[in-house]
Amino acid sequence: MSQHEEHRPGNGTPPPTPEPGRTPSPSPEAGTTPPPMPEPGVTPTPSPEPGAFTPSPPQQPSAGAGAMTVEEERNWAFAAHLGSFVAAYVALGFLCPLIVLLAKGKDSAYVRYHAVESLNFQLTTLLAAAVAGLLVIVVIGLVLLPFIGIAYVVLVILASVAARRGEWYRYPVNIRFVK
Repeated sequence: MSQHEEHRPGNGTPPPTPEPGRTPSPSPEAGTTPPPMPEPGVTPTPSPEPGAFTPSPPQQPSAGAGAMTVEEERNWAFAAHLGSFVAAYVALGFLCPLIVLLAKGKDSAYVRYHAVESLNFQLTTLLAAAVAGLLVIVVIGLVLLPFIGIAYVVLVILASVAARRGEWYRYPVNIRFVK
């Protein structure tokens, strides 16, 4: 191969050695392709210097702005049920599922279902406790109040565990105030 022949990868010959004191100029096939020509009327943005820090663009959720992962859906559904314990001591157990419904119900049908189920159960339980409280006068309320309390705790725990597992739990005793 003479000095003027061009080296091509894969033709079985090594690249020519440069003359002493001279660095070879890169060939057009040196692993890079020239950048595309800009469209007329568009000013190209300059490329950063080598080694300069360039921040990556912000990541967008793949399925839209309101998309949640399965894990997030389960966590919010779980919170809709179990979070009601926090406010139930002052007869405001319906607040947590209502907040979850308003905050995340539009983002996920699963979260909405569980928030509505829990909200309806909280309202049903509140109504049952109020009726039992009135029936204390006739003594039957003394029997109903502990039963309502135990049923409340057991059913909320069952619903919370089911929501966390990804199951569609439906309370067995529920008045459907909210659809």
